[in-house]
Amino acid sequence: MDRIDAMRAFITVVSEGSFTRAAERLDMSPQLVSKYVSRLEERLGARLLNRTTRKVHLTEAGHRYARRAQQVLDDIDDMDSQLNDLQQGARGQLRISAPVSFATRHLAPLICHFQRAHPLVSIDLQLNDRKVDIVEEGFDIALRIGHLKSSSMIAKLIAPVRLVMCAAPAYLAQHGMPSSPDELKNHRYLRYSYMEDNAGFPANEWLRPTGHEPSGDMICNNGEVLVNAAVEGAGIIVQPTFICGAAIAEGKLKVILPQYEPNAMGLYAVYAHRKLLASKVRCFIDFMEGYFGDPPYWDNFDRKTSPLPE
Repeated sequence: MDRIDAMRAFITVVSEGSFTRAAERLDMSPQLVSKYVSRLEERLGARLLNRTTRKVHLTEAGHRYARRAQQVLDDIDDMDSQLNDLQQGARGQLRISAPVSFATRHLAPLICHFQRAHPLVSIDLQLNDRKVDIVEEGFDIALRIGHLKSSSMIAKLIAPVRLVMCAAPAYLAQHGMPSSPDELKNHRYLRYSYMEDNAGFPANEWLRPTGHEPSGDMICNNGEVLVNAAVEGAGIIVQPTFICGAAIAEGKLKVILPQYEPNAMGLYAVYAHRKLLASKVRCFIDFMEGYFGDPPYWDNFDRKTSPLPE
């Protein structure tokens, strides 16, 4: 009797909760499913399931074996899927959710280059700064920027995302260059609505919303708008360099308190699970890896003239 078939029958009984439902799912008779599980128990020399007329219950040995058996079956399915990819290649529609500002500035070339390499893949790109429900909303991949938190999703780091505090030279000439985080309280702040708390950023207390916004401050859910406002002299921003880096390199913005730069965030590709990962998803994730450079090209200013620290 094939050991893999026996393992698959056992895991299906565990997931379905009965031999009858497992048989329906596997398209075989309940008697054959029971035979598979019994032979597996004989081979292992341990009872995996306690059977009753209505339900089955895992034994302690069954709990341990089920975890390992599921991993083995997942690895086998994943290996088969990858080998199949070599024969068929990436194809089908790839639905991607991405942050607005990052996508508008940096994603179009990557997607075009990807489709040249994989012409049978069509792209449905949806831009939104909120965290979409990947499974519920039918996305294959979500690109997210932030600090990685525990999740049932799988996340792959694509590139570091550096944050800097900056303002226009004209604004600093009028209001003064802050020499310490405490002096920021005397300045106007252009606040990003979705800014995460950053424990590694001494200015965090000044940046955190208090429920009472000082007169003259601005809040917006789009970083590009805030960068443009800062260039016009409206106040100080904290933004990723993939948005404000060009303005810094051109001298339109100047970095403030570089010695207190916030901890870097990350650009992550997030997807639902590894089992039977579609070739279009795997190929896109592999294509993104290293695409933006190390460090990312948006951080490669002329460092002789840029106020960004080495």
